[in-house]
Amino acid sequence: TKHSCRYALKVEEQQLGELTLMRNHRFSDDEIKLLETLLCCLIYPLKNATLFHQALKLAYTDALTQTNNRASFNDVLKREINLAVRHAKDLSIIFLDIDHFKAINDDYGHECGDVALASVAKRIKENLRSSDIVFRVGGEEFVVLVSNTDINGAKLLAERIRKSIELHTLAYGMELIKLTASLGVSMLRVGDTVDTFVKRADAAMYKAKNNGRNQVIAD
Repeated sequence: TKHSCRYALKVEEQQLGELTLMRNHRFSDDEIKLLETLLCCLIYPLKNATLFHQALKLAYTDALTQTNNRASFNDVLKREINLAVRHAKDLSIIFLDIDHFKAINDDYGHECGDVALASVAKRIKENLRSSDIVFRVGGEEFVVLVSNTDINGAKLLAERIRKSIELHTLAYGMELIKLTASLGVSMLRVGDTVDTFVKRADAAMYKAKNNGRNQVIAD
């Protein structure tokens, strides 16, 4: 028969989790007292670690769109490039810029612009796998990191995102607003640095804008 001791880990009514200890024979009273003393020493460092994790998440999250932010992008991109090189895996990147975003702000106001940003972020996230990572890196600019995916797969994903944005109608007050986006795609190549990898996708995105917008260009 298994014997167990179960403790709810709480600090000031905040539930941090639950700890269960099991073994084949009963815990003595002295052992239980020792366990409870050790748990008292554990609980506040555990709370501090939880608070630190929450603060880190807030620091790396764009509050408006609930995507990762530019600070997160800089750190995650380096990590993903290192992993792709070390394990000889494909890594692709998608740059996305909302078309005519300044006109949306000018015509309908900045609050409408915020709603448009949140809407585009939602369309992006709806099309991603759990391993794909989306960032808002500028005013109306987003980046998606696509691991284990070559440029053809990333271009297909970018096209799905583009179409999803185009087909959605944004309702703002009495206004119905159509949004589109221009997307650039690149895949990590041998010898790429962070800068060359990013600049290639960024240049492809601007080429898409200069070619008439609402399209995907891969380089």
